[in-house]
Amino acid sequence: MRTRIAALTAVLFLLLAGCAGGGDGADDGRITLRFQSLAWQRESVAANKELVAEWNAAHPDIHVEYVQGSWDSVHDQLLTSFEGGEAPDIIHDASDDLADFAYGGYLADLGDLLPERLRADIPASSWETVTFGDGIYGVPFLQEPRVLIANARRLAEADVRTPTVERPWSWAEFREVTKRLSGSGRYGVAWPLKEPVSASLNLSLSAGGQLFHRGADGKVTVRVEAGDEVVPRTIHDQVNTDRSASPTTLGSGGSDTLPGFFGGTYAMVPLGFSYRQQIEQQAPEGFEWRVLPAPAGADGLTQGVSPQTLSVARDSAHKEEAVAFLDFLLQPRNMVRLALGDWMLPTGQTALRDPALRTEEDGWAVGTALAGHLRSAPAQSVRGYAEWKDKVATPAFQEYYSGAIGAGELRERLEEDGNLVLARYQR
Repeated sequence: MRTRIAALTAVLFLLLAGCAGGGDGADDGRITLRFQSLAWQRESVAANKELVAEWNAAHPDIHVEYVQGSWDSVHDQLLTSFEGGEAPDIIHDASDDLADFAYGGYLADLGDLLPERLRADIPASSWETVTFGDGIYGVPFLQEPRVLIANARRLAEADVRTPTVERPWSWAEFREVTKRLSGSGRYGVAWPLKEPVSASLNLSLSAGGQLFHRGADGKVTVRVEAGDEVVPRTIHDQVNTDRSASPTTLGSGGSDTLPGFFGGTYAMVPLGFSYRQQIEQQAPEGFEWRVLPAPAGADGLTQGVSPQTLSVARDSAHKEEAVAFLDFLLQPRNMVRLALGDWMLPTGQTALRDPALRTEEDGWAVGTALAGHLRSAPAQSVRGYAEWKDKVATPAFQEYYSGAIGAGELRERLEEDGNLVLARYQR
């Protein structure tokens, strides 16, 4: 009996050892890295999978496994995987989702692991989006400015000045233009503000808005100043005073506005740069559209962005190998492929100079010209931002834009209610 028990124990031990070694290739000497990608457009998924295949062909001892994730559920899914010890080695996310993960100790500090080539090629303004405290917790690699997608024929018919990066519309001029483009059931602009907070805050940087202010003690408070009011007031007045912005799109996503845009109901739609792909694919034959820079304020064309990022889990047993894969994935030629697949801009300066990203076709040249004006989104390093956004700012902005509350109540809720939320994260 003792002999049989010993034999069974030995078999069980070997089985368990085999299972444990299967995850990272320890049984055959091959390392396996799990790369969770959030690419979702067909061209983007294809580009990512092609690059993974190229890496695997060139690195037989370090195999990268492609894992498909989803933007819709990434935060909760990552939190569950971190807490359960099942996080992927390489994590695709957005910089405005990293703060709590970085401060919570779930992500590896890449400061001493990143190759100098990569650190030098991506500008400091982009690295700010992934720097929390003294650590760097991701690599920002794709970004997109907000632009105006305009019906070229409607602009020509109204005989309005076409803005350029060198001579953009001011926010006041933009408001006047949308008045001229409105009437007879048609609107100058449709604001798709189902998620109003990031659009409001990021565009407000052009007017000198900041909203979040960090004191000498390192704590952040919400304070609404004159620059923070320009963009929200413009949107509010277009909807409620001028009737130049459609009230029905305030609760819509960007894609929801495209049928009305194609049908002539809306002359312009403020959208992320990547929406050009949907427009190019879905626009009816003969429809003429243009990419215009967003309006400028006291600080010019400056606007906030939250780049897409690649991070490494702190619990990964193969951090150096993971960073080596990131270095390959983000070589300039590969950055261009990823940018073209997602219709976005690379953060890398070498890739940004590629002729394929500077053509006038589909507005690429407008986007690359705006790249130098992009800054870290105001909320990047604010702990508790997600709760502040969901519980305080989103409903407050939605009610203000619809006309249900005034500017005074918007200010009060953002500041008083918002600071109560943030205080819980800064004790």
